[in-house]
Amino acid sequence: MPTRVAEDRTAVAKMTGMTETFDHSVYQRRLDQARETLTKRHLAGVIIGTGPELAYLTGSWISSHERFTALVIAADGTARLVAPGVDKGELGRSPVGQMDIDIAGWADGEDPYALATDIFGGGVTGQVGIGSSITADHLFKLREKLPSAQFVLATTVLKELFMRKDPEEIEWLRTAGQAIDQVFYKVPELLVAGRTEREVAADIEKLILEGHDVVDFIIVGSGPNGANPHHDFSDRVLEKGDVVVVDLGGTVGPGYHSDCTRTFVVPGAEPSADYQKFIPVLQRAQEEAVKAIMPGVTAEHIDAVARDIIAEAGYGDAYFHRTGHGIGLSEHEDPFIIAGNDMPLEEGMTFSVEPGIYLEGNVGARIEDIVVVTADGCERLNNTPRS
Repeated sequence: MPTRVAEDRTAVAKMTGMTETFDHSVYQRRLDQARETLTKRHLAGVIIGTGPELAYLTGSWISSHERFTALVIAADGTARLVAPGVDKGELGRSPVGQMDIDIAGWADGEDPYALATDIFGGGVTGQVGIGSSITADHLFKLREKLPSAQFVLATTVLKELFMRKDPEEIEWLRTAGQAIDQVFYKVPELLVAGRTEREVAADIEKLILEGHDVVDFIIVGSGPNGANPHHDFSDRVLEKGDVVVVDLGGTVGPGYHSDCTRTFVVPGAEPSADYQKFIPVLQRAQEEAVKAIMPGVTAEHIDAVARDIIAEAGYGDAYFHRTGHGIGLSEHEDPFIIAGNDMPLEEGMTFSVEPGIYLEGNVGARIEDIVVVTADGCERLNNTPRS
């Protein structure tokens, strides 16, 4: 349930500091799988902009700004990465330079959209997948070049590729989970009456950076602030017996994210009676939802398991967000664990399980783990105490 502490820090890190990548053969395998998916889905091609989708397929976190940059894959398998000429040299030194991709640089004043779309030959009458990061200004230019094409969202048609994490990705997500666990082991000693949420968050930021490349977000919600799921941190002073929701995330390696929430009590006094009454309900809801995960079970079923337990205890109105979201190169991605999502879970999917109970103006709590679906259940990637 993240709120960023530094809006542009992740973007800057990915442009300048995230140089760690997999071997080019990993990206070549993913590119080949994307080609196969185009054939299965009967697509004329896809156009992928910068961001997590491009990084997944090529290892590149190049930022396009206002200049058009995109990976174009045609139905015949031809792949071209169109980018400003000033970036061509760096792309050539990345995994892209060792892959079956034509790097086509363009100079200011040239038409990059023609360079991207002439890969389709005489035009397109079928469907073309458009990456989710392609902005409207670029999309309208592409429409002018491909007036007969039917544009669809690429993440919809390629989601089976992005959602099922390969072993290399799962290992990085384990690393991220272990790194944020190390932070949570130290959080209790920071929660001392008389300190402010902001002071605690500053200490946590340093701890996150001991095991991560980037701090993605920090939530320290004490007392009534914990009842606001998107509170970040403030100058509120912690009091004895305060319930404190701590939700943290960071980025490691080639761009994989951690995300975990624990709820603590400031020592020195008993927490509120409301909290003592509902926290066992929340713990059971999270535990049972995790136990219900296995291949073939739908995403909405996992949401219902947690939600029904909380509703039956009389707190249904106090649980008003989805139970989870996918995670990988994006902090939030498919599969979303939410009512109405009848997608069957598959081995290799990774997502959060994070039910919460929030009594407005009073107290709140949330417990969150990242899990990966296995052949016969799931593996928790976060393993600090949930009590």
